[in-house]
Amino acid sequence: MSTVERQPHAADDPVGVLVSRASQQISELVREEMRLARAEMTQKGKRYGKGGGLFSATGIIGLLALQALTATCIAALVLVLPVWASALIITAVLGVLAAVTALAGKKQIAQAGTPTPEQAIDSVKADLAEIKEKAHR
Repeated sequence: MSTVERQPHAADDPVGVLVSRASQQISELVREEMRLARAEMTQKGKRYGKGGGLFSATGIIGLLALQALTATCIAALVLVLPVWASALIITAVLGVLAAVTALAGKKQIAQAGTPTPEQAIDSVKADLAEIKEKAHR
């Protein structure tokens, strides 16, 4: 007869040991998944930060371009009008554009309604009402 000891198999272990092992493995798996998610979100966060910075730079450069365009329009009008009249005309045009844009923005905000998630609130209220109703039965 061989003196080699037989290794216990999972089928030979009591249910409590199996449940404990499964619980431990699930905990380790969840921790690993959380580490992976954290690393992924850190990387994405850095990219979002860089992207936001680049969009900010784009906005500043665009504003400078609009200022240069404004100066160019004034300079072009100076060929046929006095400087003060050219500047006044361009200022009036920009003022009208600002007013139109402001009115369009105001209309969009008015159509949006209140800044609360009304559908989500209604859904939660309905869920709570149903839970209370089932609790009283």
